[in-house]
Amino acid sequence: MSGRRPPWALAALGVAAVAFVCLPLAYLVARVAGAGPDAWSVLERPGTLVLIAKTVALTATVTAGAVLVGVPAAFLVTRTDLPGRRVWAVALTLPLVLPSYVLALALLAVSGPGGLLGLPALEGFSGAVVALVLATYPFVLLLCIAALRRADPAVEEAARGLGRGRGQVFREITLPLLRPAIGAGALLVALYTLADFGVVSLMRAEALTRTVFLQYRGAFDREPAAVLALVLVALTVLVLVAEQRARSRMGAAPSGGRTVRAAAAVPLGRMRAPALAFCAALATAGLVLPVGVLVAWLLRRTPSLDGVALATLNSLLVAVAAAVVTTLAAIPVAILASRFRRGWTVALERTGYGANALPGIVAALAFVFFAARHAPVVYQSLALLVAAYFVRFFPQALAGTSTALSRAEPRLEEASRGLGRGPTRTLATVTVPLVAPGLLAGAALVLLSTLKELPATLVLRPIGFDTLATEVWTATSVSQYSQAAVPALLLCALAAPAVWLLVGRGSSELGPLGN
Repeated sequence: MSGRRPPWALAALGVAAVAFVCLPLAYLVARVAGAGPDAWSVLERPGTLVLIAKTVALTATVTAGAVLVGVPAAFLVTRTDLPGRRVWAVALTLPLVLPSYVLALALLAVSGPGGLLGLPALEGFSGAVVALVLATYPFVLLLCIAALRRADPAVEEAARGLGRGRGQVFREITLPLLRPAIGAGALLVALYTLADFGVVSLMRAEALTRTVFLQYRGAFDREPAAVLALVLVALTVLVLVAEQRARSRMGAAPSGGRTVRAAAAVPLGRMRAPALAFCAALATAGLVLPVGVLVAWLLRRTPSLDGVALATLNSLLVAVAAAVVTTLAAIPVAILASRFRRGWTVALERTGYGANALPGIVAALAFVFFAARHAPVVYQSLALLVAAYFVRFFPQALAGTSTALSRAEPRLEEASRGLGRGPTRTLATVTVPLVAPGLLAGAALVLLSTLKELPATLVLRPIGFDTLATEVWTATSVSQYSQAAVPALLLCALAAPAVWLLVGRGSSELGPLGN
């Protein structure tokens, strides 16, 4: 279909969706460009460079930690004779159920003076690193599991047959197979860390997201907050560019395509006990410990349930709305890039993925500035909140749809057109059913991300509109941990079905997000 012109309605819908995604960043740039010299003076402060350096250090450390944890875990549950490896594969991905700020709360609860377990104090930079590694290593794990299952094991078996040891085979054969997956996973971890607000705030770690929020809430003049927000965007763009260049230098990894048989399990031998201990420690720290802390808080004091039911309904309302709207808007862009591939349609898709460079606090600030000055009627409305979720998570829906379209056979659509069906009917009766699994996976990821989103919700929610995420945040900000346990556990329960769907098909349907 690449030679035909796309229907004008489809092109208009795709351009409109991507233009809306770009609107907050464009407005923020215009707002900062027109700000006075006082706004730009924030960059001249001595602490600003230190803050940027600490943000970069946190991102690099968390990314390295997630890769060092996720890669061996993926190898253990896919290529070895680890006992119960299918169970471990699920258990090690379940930390995705937990918002990162809940993990941070659990670590604070068990460490330091008076902690439940008396562990050394975890706060500041080190506490943020531990919490974020536990929250993000499943990204690397899922993508590496998918890559190992798709890779042809014959290459590794041939290397072992030639007398190479297991360690040498892993370094020379397996790791090159995993490089694209590791790169995609590391990118997701870095983007997540740059955008994180809850963990760095609870751990009192110095990071740009926390400073932007404090500047926005505490200062009468909010232009300096906008300047710092653009610094955060610039760092995120640098991460995306660095990953793109590294991937282009790396080239295509050797792969046998989709494997027709499972790889022979590598015997662990004397390493079986350490491998089991590694998986058990990871599952305990990332899942058992935080859930146990929440239950302990719940049992310590009976919390008030006032407002919890309404917060649950509110969370579901905005999450479902964001998932439906974002997924539907991603369909035209994905179809244009895959079925009518031209320079401008590819650029449109790339621009849509560019929303990865917009952390939640930045999108929220842009919408606040825009609505307060130009559209006061939507200021602090649900529509504005859903719009921020749309901008923030559009790349996730686009990734699911684009990946599914790349695997669907276009001849079925061409046959439908040849039988006299118009573009709209073909889209509804052929294309959408073909990409339904990818749509479902993308929608699940948007819903999961919306349920856990904190900074955009705190800034943009209407007065009196509480979600489970804001209930957790409000309770912990005044040290009412027992009160925070109920909404936190409900968040986990609501997120579990989406995580189950992603574990079942997400790593294959979503592909390397934004790549």
